[in-house]
Amino acid sequence: MNNSTNLKLSIMMFLEFFIWGCWFVTMGTFLSQAFSSTGAEIGLAYETQSWGAIIAPFIIGLIADRYFDAEKILAIIHIIGGGLLFMCSIAVGFETFFPYILIYMILFMPTLALVNSIAFRQMKDPSKEFPKIRVWGTVGWIVAGLVISYGVGWEASQTLEYTFYLSAIVSVTLGLFSFSLPKTPPKAKNESPSLREILGLDALMLLKDTRYLVFFLSSILICIPLAFYYADANLFLNELGMANAAGVMTLGQISEALFILLLPLFLNKYGIKKTLIVGMLAWSLRYVLFALGDIGSNLWMLLFGIILHGICYDFFFVSGQIYTDYKAGEKYKSAAQGLIALATYGVGMLIGFRLAGRITDKFVIDSGHDWTQIWTYPAIFAAVVLLIFIVTFKNEKQKLELNIRAVMINFFITVNLKYFLNLFY
Repeated sequence: MNNSTNLKLSIMMFLEFFIWGCWFVTMGTFLSQAFSSTGAEIGLAYETQSWGAIIAPFIIGLIADRYFDAEKILAIIHIIGGGLLFMCSIAVGFETFFPYILIYMILFMPTLALVNSIAFRQMKDPSKEFPKIRVWGTVGWIVAGLVISYGVGWEASQTLEYTFYLSAIVSVTLGLFSFSLPKTPPKAKNESPSLREILGLDALMLLKDTRYLVFFLSSILICIPLAFYYADANLFLNELGMANAAGVMTLGQISEALFILLLPLFLNKYGIKKTLIVGMLAWSLRYVLFALGDIGSNLWMLLFGIILHGICYDFFFVSGQIYTDYKAGEKYKSAAQGLIALATYGVGMLIGFRLAGRITDKFVIDSGHDWTQIWTYPAIFAAVVLLIFIVTFKNEKQKLELNIRAVMINFFITVNLKYFLNLFY
């Protein structure tokens, strides 16, 4: 891959995740401040991510990858997406905001697969080249949070509608830029995935394995408390009075990149069960810290809870994807990743966002919300799931053989919904 292509793909990744990170983290705070939205409405808005994740494989697998150049689809989606984000920025109430964000997320989620597909098709050695490209996506998300908080101060001035306006501009920019990306024609129709492959139905046989069934159900259940973080964390920090909350929350993404280095060492030494336990324990612990923390003497609790995101995500979700590959083997790898992704990002988080909204509404007080009570629910829920997992999951006799490079590659891929890549590359 030449330097020009490398630069274009890096810019593509940066802009893709800058767009998402620009508004997604602070959306709950925006809805609360601008529309006085209820917790149920905020949860409903975040549910659009799950609906997008569920519908995305159909858009890509059954339409895009069969008939159209990937870079042209990316361009058109982002140009249309820019218009939808602009409409979000000028919405006058939740009832007008919601249809736009729903349509937008149904269109946006497939682009996570498209940018990867475009990148992979240009690479001679993906194991060496892809991590260097994908890291710019993480950088884009982090920069977006820093710009919102420290750069323009929209969070402090309660003018978060501008995040959608900025995202709209960047989305159109990426759309126009996409026409300059390397040509990525569709695969031959006979090489395209079937509906059965897209749904991951071939992987249902894995559920006959008791170990994997326990892991599969635990993955769905742990996504329920996970949704509380995405839906409520920024609103929570802002109500406490934390300055530049979105910028501070980028510590979570930084920790992802750091803890991924420890993951292969931990997996090789302690095995999959203990690794998954650490990841699940971190979810419960972070919510306990949120429940007890404040911006005074207990500020460290809030910061530590945010930093724990790296362990929460890497030690459970990334290791879980590795475990899925291990159990499925080469033949059913794609189907297995499709099934687990639809179950977690789709079903699990869909339930979680709905539940988070209801519980948040239950503890509304004059000053905002009783966050100690709210965070108690996902903390207890995650702890119960952890205990069930400890009792019912039997460790694998054979250890997973891993190396740092393999895990790093897996990390960069899984962040972008890995199952898509297995279908298109």
